[in-house]
Amino acid sequence: MTEIVVYELDRPTAAPGGGAQRRVRRVHAAPAAPGSRTVAGPRTLCGKDTFAMETTGRRPSEHPGAPWYPTEHASVVCQDCDAVMEV
Repeated sequence: MTEIVVYELDRPTAAPGGGAQRRVRRVHAAPAAPGSRTVAGPRTLCGKDTFAMETTGRRPSEHPGAPWYPTEHASVVCQDCDAVMEV
């Protein structure tokens, strides 16, 4: 199975210079959509809807031995997705 890492983002907040900034709220893993290796399926491994989530482009199967999530977001990893990925 191919998994894709997705970000659950906070609502946009005003950033200096007038732009909008979104902070990563939680990092999830989702199976790839049928027939695709780059698009997340409709639900994360913990059951959340991926519709409003942002795909990171990271595929854990391409990084054997490394954590499945980007290390800069280790503090916000979904524990339910992590438990499934560790199996």
